[in-house]
Amino acid sequence: MSRTREWLGVVTKDLPKYLRATGRTNNDWVRLCNRYECLEFAPEGGGVRCDWEWTSMLHAPLVMPWLGRRIFRRVLQSHCFEFRSAPLGGKAEGKIDVTFVIGHRGLDRLPCLISTLYTIAGQEGVRIECIVVEQSTYPEIRNRLPPWVRYVYTPLPCARLPYCRAWALNVGARMARGDLLILHDNDLLVSARYALEHFGYLEKGYEVVNLKRFIFYLDKMTTDCLFAAGRLPVPATPQSILQNALGGGSLAIAKDAFFAIGGYDEAFVGWGGEDNEFWDRAQLRSLYPYGHLPLVHLWHPGQPDKGVRQGKGAYTADLYNVRSRINPRDRVRELVGRDFGRIAGPDPMPVVFPR
Repeated sequence: MSRTREWLGVVTKDLPKYLRATGRTNNDWVRLCNRYECLEFAPEGGGVRCDWEWTSMLHAPLVMPWLGRRIFRRVLQSHCFEFRSAPLGGKAEGKIDVTFVIGHRGLDRLPCLISTLYTIAGQEGVRIECIVVEQSTYPEIRNRLPPWVRYVYTPLPCARLPYCRAWALNVGARMARGDLLILHDNDLLVSARYALEHFGYLEKGYEVVNLKRFIFYLDKMTTDCLFAAGRLPVPATPQSILQNALGGGSLAIAKDAFFAIGGYDEAFVGWGGEDNEFWDRAQLRSLYPYGHLPLVHLWHPGQPDKGVRQGKGAYTADLYNVRSRINPRDRVRELVGRDFGRIAGPDPMPVVFPR
């Protein structure tokens, strides 16, 4: 009975709104949200900011998956995802506008990484480079990446060290040549104007730019079809549609601002928390938070160390709870004094106990 009530609620309260937003040639889909959520609209129009703290999934497409397919189809009509083996200009030389920085470990996600790199190579209107930082006991992907990608290998200072995204991104940021950094996950496809639109706000004087509106999560079958075809399958039905990712997944920040706030906190070893903590400090800079761009998340097996306790039994989420009680400005003063982004290992070096 509850499932029936849920379905009736979507039909009577959500369906008309979804049909209107996806039946036009404009970008009204950007303004879709759940029934009890509120959006703040950009002063100049176009983007929106979610007026709540954490991420949420669009509910109606979970109840009626064809609505998710309809939204996704509409998005792909206005945002092109271009797959190229290399940027049109070849390997970046001279002045760089935007540097994508991606951390990586293992072979399981290599197909996701390659597809992500193909859409980064498809960027238009801006001079880009991409740095992939492999963090592992030995280099597994050195000879598996496209030649235009800058590869950096960071050997583990401790064989049991879980993946440390903060350390990987800090290392890449140290080597970046672009004025704007896009700190990016290895499983997120970007549309062809993604870098250009973020760079445009940097030129307007913003230091931190968060333009992502929805992240469309693909299932395993759709992801496998994409790997085989080298393009997004249309039509495709996303498993879920995520909003309000804030600092997670992909975030653009001026390189100078990145170092001025102390980079990522390398005390976060393991899965999660570092992006929330970084976002707290990033908001101290000139911020543009109104999202209007889509991202596509590729399916992959679950993170092996997600939910695993590290150190003396503390989750990275526990560390975030502790760090978030400290004023962000005080955290900045602490972190800028650290020697972060070293090839040798995180600072401070974490102690990793046997499981």
